[in-house]
Amino acid sequence: MVRGAGVIGAGGAGGAGGLRRTGRSETTGMTGRGEGGAGAGRLAGVLAAAVPDVCSAAVALIAVGGTTVAAGAVGELVRYAGPSGALAARRPPVRPDSIFDLASLTKLFTTVVVLSLAEEGRLGLDEPVTTWLPAGPAEVTPRHLLTHTAGLPASRRAHEEIPGDGQEVHAARMARVVSTPPSRPPGGAHLYSDVGMIVMGRVAEAAGGAPLDELLRARVTGPLGLRDTGYRPARPLLPRIAATEYRPERPGPGCVRGEVHDETAHGLGGVAGHAGVFSTAGDVLRFAEALRRGGAPILRPETVAEMTRDQGAEGAAFGQGLGVRVDDPALGPPAGGYGHSGFTGTSVVVVPGRRLTFVLLTNNVHPLRGRPGIRDLRHAVADEALRLS
Repeated sequence: MVRGAGVIGAGGAGGAGGLRRTGRSETTGMTGRGEGGAGAGRLAGVLAAAVPDVCSAAVALIAVGGTTVAAGAVGELVRYAGPSGALAARRPPVRPDSIFDLASLTKLFTTVVVLSLAEEGRLGLDEPVTTWLPAGPAEVTPRHLLTHTAGLPASRRAHEEIPGDGQEVHAARMARVVSTPPSRPPGGAHLYSDVGMIVMGRVAEAAGGAPLDELLRARVTGPLGLRDTGYRPARPLLPRIAATEYRPERPGPGCVRGEVHDETAHGLGGVAGHAGVFSTAGDVLRFAEALRRGGAPILRPETVAEMTRDQGAEGAAFGQGLGVRVDDPALGPPAGGYGHSGFTGTSVVVVPGRRLTFVLLTNNVHPLRGRPGIRDLRHAVADEALRLS
């Protein structure tokens, strides 16, 4: 990728509880170099303790210094036929290369696309969004959007406001989301907002001159060789994809599989800045490792440093970087780490001081959202990662 002379400044941030348990699922332990069978066995045990109660499928990877020291894959890609908890007739086992809906981990990929455009001078983090989107929120900047200090509401259900389907409907919904006014002054208190990241994705498209999925391929997944990462996975990949929630309004039969779980992203056609990317644990690990090592070939080291710096968002329960969360207690105990979680039960954490990266992908929303225990599972994986680092 050709780099321009753009500069990124260091400015401030202005229920499924009734599911029947019918026995453990198939367990597969994978071992990378460095730890041998013990590390893989312990991690697989952590996952097996949560499957199938917390999620029907889980894949985790732990890497230290770029070497995978433990990995595990436990459960079934499709376990339930519907919301009642009845078992599906065919329950394929999860594999190390199984593909999961990343949910809000998408925000990290969007952030990297945006920062790569900023490096080239195609956008400025502290310029008004209206520079690229005249109908966008006034006085809001990309930095506000990436730090969730734009004052935009958490969500907007444009798919309910504008019924129908097809490209014209998707475009109308996107325009409705982009025109959402802030509910509080920009640059103020932290308010986690999917709306803000959707707007950020549209800014990237306007500045980059291409749809967001194409920008992702050109600027992130292509340079890193992430062959199983992207929006709207192709139909031949369906046998490798974990099922998510039962949604009666979606084409069936059974639970959602192979299309984005997030309702807003689905209503926008499957490509949005806040959700919609699918990936494997291995691809997510490679992406996160690129950031840990300084960003090459997708970002410069100084850009990664700015991305992962606590931007000082007022009222956040963690340090808010550009798109990433710093020392988020929901992700686990290692101090000095950054990462993100996703609603479907996904998470990734990088702890530079320990040369540590770990990934957890699950389908905690299968067959219904609200299944308890995902925070405990994230912490258990983090504990094992800490032990190995």
